[in-house]
Amino acid sequence: MFDFVRQHTRIMQFLLFLLIFPSFVLFGLEGYNRSREKGAPVATVNGVDIMQAEWDNAHRVQVDRMRSSMPNADIKLFDTPEAKYSTLERMVRDRLLQIAADQLHLGVSDQRLAAELQQNPNIAALRRADGTLDIERYRQLLGGQGMTPEMFEAQVRGDLASRQVMSGVGVTSFSPAALANVTLNAFYEQRQVHVARFAAADYASQIKPSDADLEAYYKLHAEQFQSVERADVEYVVLDLASVQKSIVVPEAELKSYYEQNLSRLAGLEERRASHILINADKAAPAAERDKARAKAQELLAAVQQSPDKFAELARKNSQDTGSATKGGDLDFFGRGAMVKPFEETVFALKKGETSGVVETEFGFHIIRLTDIKQPKPKSFEEQRASLEVDVRRQLAQRKFAEAAEQFTNMVYEQSDSLKPAAERLKLEIQHATGLTRDASPAAGASVLANPKFLASIFSADSIEKKRNTEAVELGANVLAAARITQHSPARTLPLDEVKARVLEQVRATQSAERARQEGAAKLTEWKAAPDAAKLSAPIVISREEKQQLAPAVIEAALRASTQTLPAWIGVDLGTSGYAVVKVEKIVPRDAAQNRARERAQYAQWWASAEGLAYYRALKEKFKAEIKVARL
Repeated sequence: MFDFVRQHTRIMQFLLFLLIFPSFVLFGLEGYNRSREKGAPVATVNGVDIMQAEWDNAHRVQVDRMRSSMPNADIKLFDTPEAKYSTLERMVRDRLLQIAADQLHLGVSDQRLAAELQQNPNIAALRRADGTLDIERYRQLLGGQGMTPEMFEAQVRGDLASRQVMSGVGVTSFSPAALANVTLNAFYEQRQVHVARFAAADYASQIKPSDADLEAYYKLHAEQFQSVERADVEYVVLDLASVQKSIVVPEAELKSYYEQNLSRLAGLEERRASHILINADKAAPAAERDKARAKAQELLAAVQQSPDKFAELARKNSQDTGSATKGGDLDFFGRGAMVKPFEETVFALKKGETSGVVETEFGFHIIRLTDIKQPKPKSFEEQRASLEVDVRRQLAQRKFAEAAEQFTNMVYEQSDSLKPAAERLKLEIQHATGLTRDASPAAGASVLANPKFLASIFSADSIEKKRNTEAVELGANVLAAARITQHSPARTLPLDEVKARVLEQVRATQSAERARQEGAAKLTEWKAAPDAAKLSAPIVISREEKQQLAPAVIEAALRASTQTLPAWIGVDLGTSGYAVVKVEKIVPRDAAQNRARERAQYAQWWASAEGLAYYRALKEKFKAEIKVARL
């Protein structure tokens, strides 16, 4: 198929023109592009589809949000198939709850919306000293997320309405104390037991399987002795780092960049100031704040009358204990070190000037600017190395799109080798052996751990014809292509190659069977003659105190009927063997020291179960369905 396309390019162009042009006429170019861009539906809620493009965009926004909130975290942890599927689940949940809120006529008042916005720490940081919101910065903050204030507030209003759908279930959840006590008493019940273990390992030396046994087991369990499909590959990766390596930065561009960014490269200006502070808590009564302001005005008048006495007045009157003893001196500081009204005043003053009364959340200040420290700019030669790194990175960012197009075209057009693309773009051809369809733990965070890339490598065209894969986009500014050099399909290994493994498994299986037979025989014998039983010393067990017993033993002992005691039970432990348990008596629980905590925990469990059941009912009612498989 692909050979025909390559050899008859003109014919294929003509055919494609005939096929595609009518669709443009009928539906329009814009509609055609839009339908392609949206992709396939990945979920549906109440008859409305969630498209692949919506999912991709929502997850990209989520990753960006994580990146900005946790800049030091490895962002690859948030950009996994599992994380992306969680984003889709959240989209379905949000849409489902919005529909339910609309049908239940759940609304949000302006007062409730305002209260919610006031609790948002990002918005709280935008408030001025007088408590009003800096609207311009508010718009900038939301604009960075692609939203207007109206859009954001509508989203918050919708979220609050949706939250009411589920919170109503939680608030009305009720678990009676009597029911809680019955459940908790059964769950935390303690029993005194004796145990006899019949470990499979104790019978291993008695097992002597024949060749016929091995062959029979091998034939019955052939799927356990298959070699995994493997491939040896060569691959190339195009990313910003690889583009940077091939870029030579012109001297003129370096010097131009230096001159344009001289002020930034010089460093940040620092200023030294002294102040007199009269404390006044923002929440204090108005009369108290007016009294503090009047005191500050008196001191300002004294400073204006005798500027040289600023330090003396600060020592006697300033209520900032940290700086008062130093005549109000705050030493040098840069932007961002002080609260906004204080900082804006300091950086607006000239050296030696004194401000008026400045109000902040701490009270009222009189500020004098005592010095300005302008950092000395470094010479071009001193900064040459760092300048080259910055400029090379910027040039690489600009040239990546061009390099990506070349890379994509070359790995497709010259499909029998990666060498032309690697040589043209100065990329290293890397090799990997024993690659499987599922990422190996050893692959870590490399491109060979990417499911999309592995699927491309193990595609039919790549395996059968040893052609290059397409250029696969693995992330922002990362493309990769690979070619299989050696392929080993999955196959059942010959018995001779796996005889040791077969012997080990047959021995384990027969040992466990021998232990079961021995344990079951003893159980029958000891039931008839309890005094002959060889059991462990009595131990008290519960779901909290397991006494190092296997979970199956604990569950069997606690589920055994206690209508007639002692109760005898046998427990099959699979490949580990068998256990005989004698349940002797029920042990009363300790004093009710944890009963309140347990009932609270039970109430949470009950509320969670009711919430989950209600959510499932909503999914069924509004026909919410995810159409892609969970990874």
